[in-house]
Amino acid sequence: MDAEAAMPGLTSAQVAERAAAGRSNAYRESTSRSAWSIIRANVFTLFNAIVGGCFVLLLVIGRWQDALFGFSALANAVIGSVQEFRAKRALDRLALLNAPAARVLRDGAQSSVAVDAVVLDDALVLRAGDQVPADAVIMTSRDLAVDESLLTGEAEPADKAQGDRVLSGSVIVDGEAVAIVDRVGADSFVNSLAAEARRFSLVASELRSSINRVLGWIAWIIVPVAALVLNAQMIAQGGWRQALMSGAWQDAATAAIASVIAMVPLGLVLMTSVAFALGAIRLAREQVLVQELAAVEVLARVDLICLDKTGTLTHGDVVFDAAHPLAERPGWEQALGWFAAQPDANATARSLAASFAEPQETATAAVSFSSARKWSAVTFGDDMWVLGAPEFVFPSPGADAALARMASDATRLTEAGRRTLVLARGTAPTAPTAPTAPTAPAEDTVPPDAQPVALLTFRERIRPDAAQTLTYFAAQGVGVRIISGDNPQTVAAIARDVGLDAPHGFDARDLPDDDAELGRVMEENVVFGRVTPDQKRRMVVALKAAGHTVAMTGDGVNDALAIKEADIGVAMNSGSAATKAVARLVLLDGRFSHLPAVVAEGRQVIANIERVSMLFFTKTAYATFLAVTFGVLLLPYPFLPRQLSITDGLTIGIPAFVLALLPNARRYVPGFLRRSLTFAVPAGVVVTIGVSAYAWTTAGLGIPQVEIRTGATLLLAVVGLWILAALSRPVTVITALVVVAMVAGLALLFWVPIARDFLEFVPLTAPTAIAVAVTATVCSALITVVRVVHLRVTADAR
Repeated sequence: MDAEAAMPGLTSAQVAERAAAGRSNAYRESTSRSAWSIIRANVFTLFNAIVGGCFVLLLVIGRWQDALFGFSALANAVIGSVQEFRAKRALDRLALLNAPAARVLRDGAQSSVAVDAVVLDDALVLRAGDQVPADAVIMTSRDLAVDESLLTGEAEPADKAQGDRVLSGSVIVDGEAVAIVDRVGADSFVNSLAAEARRFSLVASELRSSINRVLGWIAWIIVPVAALVLNAQMIAQGGWRQALMSGAWQDAATAAIASVIAMVPLGLVLMTSVAFALGAIRLAREQVLVQELAAVEVLARVDLICLDKTGTLTHGDVVFDAAHPLAERPGWEQALGWFAAQPDANATARSLAASFAEPQETATAAVSFSSARKWSAVTFGDDMWVLGAPEFVFPSPGADAALARMASDATRLTEAGRRTLVLARGTAPTAPTAPTAPTAPAEDTVPPDAQPVALLTFRERIRPDAAQTLTYFAAQGVGVRIISGDNPQTVAAIARDVGLDAPHGFDARDLPDDDAELGRVMEENVVFGRVTPDQKRRMVVALKAAGHTVAMTGDGVNDALAIKEADIGVAMNSGSAATKAVARLVLLDGRFSHLPAVVAEGRQVIANIERVSMLFFTKTAYATFLAVTFGVLLLPYPFLPRQLSITDGLTIGIPAFVLALLPNARRYVPGFLRRSLTFAVPAGVVVTIGVSAYAWTTAGLGIPQVEIRTGATLLLAVVGLWILAALSRPVTVITALVVVAMVAGLALLFWVPIARDFLEFVPLTAPTAIAVAVTATVCSALITVVRVVHLRVTADAR
């Protein structure tokens, strides 16, 4: 371009000065979650604080045998961190630099530099196919058209002229320009959006929040309960002075820690992490990358999904839709074939190639397409064929009936959401333009006698899996909103093509400023066009405020803020690095049809974790009640930490691992914690009464404390196995085998000498055995009643 010679650009000294002052385009774009955010989310938790504190106390007093539970905290942190670091590495490997180099004018000559070496006031040379590396103002241009779809969502290229801005991340699709950089690095439009979206936050997981709520309750009572139990144990050892002098305080402290750690649902936190991690691994085989483990659950709870059009419902490219003949003129198909076959044809013209063959006849003249002119032309003999936008080919229809009909039909087709061009034929000028020398003709270059021959409609290519996936979500009761930066009627037409009931699109320029009114508009409409990035975020906020659990999908930087704000964000791998970095799920092959698999995986996790949570919360309930009861009654605590660890493993931990991985397609139902506690609290009361009655009775009979502990452990294991059997119904071969295996495991612990000695088990005398048998029978009967009532209550609540 001639302007390049007249614009020398910056000198090397000026470039060095700006780079030294930090006014360069150097900017490290995050392609995934940071390592610190992953560690913080998995290590610095309330669960790890409670378990870690008890673990350290036992090590300090030399009771390492009773500190085995500490490994559950370590395993939980490792599982979560490893899986999320795997996702981080995968995204970092996928992050490709879209614009590896930029052309600039420096020292009077054009040169190629790295994108991060561009500085403020650099003169960029932009040509078709380039990605704009920094925000700039156009100084000179020729027929410049810019694709800003990743930034605005607008699929139609925007024409740019002198004085207009071009934004980093946009792509030059036609023409060329010289532009002066005015914003670089973090100040550029695309990076400012990405930075705002990158604020760390955890996905809202009902399972995790419910467990954390229970842990919060435990944290409030853990100190007074520990003090209560410690006091009871010290008194049972002969009083505080005697216990401190004799060293028996260590046994008292161990019992107090045992009572406290039993209150924590150790295995549930670990089991949830394992279920999430295995779900993430299974989804990875389906080309779905899970950035945060809890995201496996969240999509199953979504009741409204917001979709960006380009990259989600459509591929983003244009395909030929149909020809609408207006007049009989031979040769019009051959003319369209010629337009499609030209090397410099734009995407719209190229899409005609599948329907119209290239003619054998040689053109005698041609006019290249221009984004300013909006039409191109070819001459065969005396016929000049013009292809372009109707309002540019025929700017003044006047009183001509054929032109009036064409204009009316074009308006109707455009309002139906189709991109519309007109093919016209006229008499060629007497001095045709050489095909190799395109001109920039004035408006009257279109032949005065030109008449419309056909209207041609085009549409975006719809993803083949879009309609099927939307049908699935409709069947599951999940609402859909299409939110796009494109023309609202165009978006509505595509929505209808994929089966949505969308008679029209809502223009986001008419959205109300009031948030409550915005929520009403979002409830009443399905399709929204001309939506800005900030409006997308406001829409998601309004839907969440209305009580919806919202998913947002997209691929452009313009989607990043909304994806970050949604309950769960889903990005296409073809999208921008900033969008993938803040999304919880990334579809690696860009196939929208993977989302039903994510929903199914999430449902399995939620339903199975709810089932096993009743096991863990029952233990939390009876452990809390037992600690308070024995503390108030000043009775010796009837368990060692290692004995509780074994009963936990046999009646809860190992069975829960199996139950959590079984197939389960039950739909998500809100109220997970309430349903779990409705069973766990009454069952915990039954266990507490049974164990307390057993301990009080045997203590009154003068049974040694070591035998009381052995019987209490056996009693708790038997009742725990009955609870397991009650929650495993309906009985399947797998659940029956699990229960039988756990009974066999319990028998081995009492039979194998090394296990018996480690757990401090002793043979039971007749009075203790009878007390265990009677108490276990009564408790099992009461647990059965609790389960029957629980099923009826929760069924009514649903």
